[in-house]
Amino acid sequence: MHLLNFKELSNQELIQLVDTAIAIKNYPQKYAKTLEGKTAALIFQKTSTRTRVSFEVAMTQLGGHGLFLDWRTTNFVMADLSDEIGYLSRNIDCIMARLLYNADLNKIAENSRVPIINGCDEKYHPSQAIADLITIKEKKGTLTGTKMVYIGVHNNVTNSLIEACTKTGIKITTVCPIFNEASRDNELLKETKKTGLWESTLNLKNAVSDADFVYTDTWVDMEFFTDPKYSEEKEKRIKLMMPYQINAELLKGINAYVMHDMPIHRGYEITADAIESPKSVIYEQAENRLYSAKAILLKLIRT
Repeated sequence: MHLLNFKELSNQELIQLVDTAIAIKNYPQKYAKTLEGKTAALIFQKTSTRTRVSFEVAMTQLGGHGLFLDWRTTNFVMADLSDEIGYLSRNIDCIMARLLYNADLNKIAENSRVPIINGCDEKYHPSQAIADLITIKEKKGTLTGTKMVYIGVHNNVTNSLIEACTKTGIKITTVCPIFNEASRDNELLKETKKTGLWESTLNLKNAVSDADFVYTDTWVDMEFFTDPKYSEEKEKRIKLMMPYQINAELLKGINAYVMHDMPIHRGYEITADAIESPKSVIYEQAENRLYSAKAILLKLIRT
């Protein structure tokens, strides 16, 4: 079994992952030796803070070993990917890959003898969405019937958030003036639309008026934010997106928790006062990446 996105997971399986993660968080000693003697290869083509920390620490705290592999310092950069994965998967128990391209992730999955976890690519970010669900359940006590509003560029995080919410009974509204075409998955959007739990709008004030959670993400992919070649597109996005910033004015009069998957560009998609407000759960959400990683690793390695 792989976790490339949520398409192969039933609604109940996804809810069980969330509940397992919360149980691990509350009773860590119970799970301390569950992956003893196991190794997960952690492949990074994209830069990372939370994904690397969460999966590496998760393997250590579960009694196993996380083997960090920087794409640029391995032969992934020069050899056929299928050959490298064919070799690597004979030595370890699981692979977590954080990549630029979903096509490479699928190639890894096709040639691996062990489970593959999508640690983020341009289309999906499932481990983040599970952490988001953990945070929602901790704060509201339930998933079903909760209302989430995502504000920002429609991207990989948005796809996984929509899929996660609609599979667990959360009503999600997306406010996305820009659609990142590299992230487009028409099949996913078509299927989630059928649930009646996802809608999109550009009426920001109306969308957040009864929200339980408001969520945003960077307007510019992290690898492009400081790239001079991307400066024109960056400025274009900032100009278009600034009216959709999460700030004190937007949050005035509503009782929503504030979420952001991090890393944050302060003063762009969200202001400092929103990040540091009493309703912000951003750092708890980020911490929950660890328990998301643990639940995923346990499910895939022990299956």
